[in-house]
Amino acid sequence: MVDVLLQLADDPTLEIKLERHGVKAFTQDMLAGGTESSAVTVEWAISELLKKPKIFKKATEELDRVIGQNRWVQEKDIPNLPYIEAIAKETMRLHPVVPMLVPRLCLEDCKVDGYDIPKGTRVQVSVWTIGRDPTLWDEPEAFKPQRFLEKSIDVKGHDFELLPFGAGRRMCPGYSLGLKVIQASLANLLHGFNWSLPDNMTPEELNMEEIFGLSTPKKFPLTTVVEPRLPSKLCSV
Repeated sequence: MVDVLLQLADDPTLEIKLERHGVKAFTQDMLAGGTESSAVTVEWAISELLKKPKIFKKATEELDRVIGQNRWVQEKDIPNLPYIEAIAKETMRLHPVVPMLVPRLCLEDCKVDGYDIPKGTRVQVSVWTIGRDPTLWDEPEAFKPQRFLEKSIDVKGHDFELLPFGAGRRMCPGYSLGLKVIQASLANLLHGFNWSLPDNMTPEELNMEEIFGLSTPKKFPLTTVVEPRLPSKLCSV
């Protein structure tokens, strides 16, 4: 993406000149947007796991079995961690960072699933609603990562029941990087640390309200007690 922007900045044929400071601004926007969305997703994932200790235990057991106790998780390890991948998918299904996809404009009259869509219609796709549709998901309000172990559903826009990054030519341009960041960050946080709720709080008391807007972060930020679970030599800075 940066290479393309730099090429455009050097293109003398453009009607609107793209200056170098514009390239910098675009790049900063992409980095900031990707960082926030990944952090929100990881926070939701850990929150759900703290409410479901059995699922949390199963995740750490997979990490100990595949990775061991003597190193951190690397990007190349992710394909060998299907349960971690399933947790990431289930989190994005139940708590999509962006509840509404970028609007689409119908360019010509068409019919979709029996509905007449006139030319010029602005179409809004609610990812949040799709992820909780009982006709698509068994127990849609429940956090059940195992559902993604039982059937093959990806997040690349091929399966319309799960569209955290959108679909088609207008899907999130950074979905590949974003997905890897979410998976690797979540895996290392679960592998490297023991997590618990503060002040003798029970899982049932953990607040799971969300703020519904352009994004869906937790209404109350997650507060936890974190302790290292790997050898101290791996945690030194």
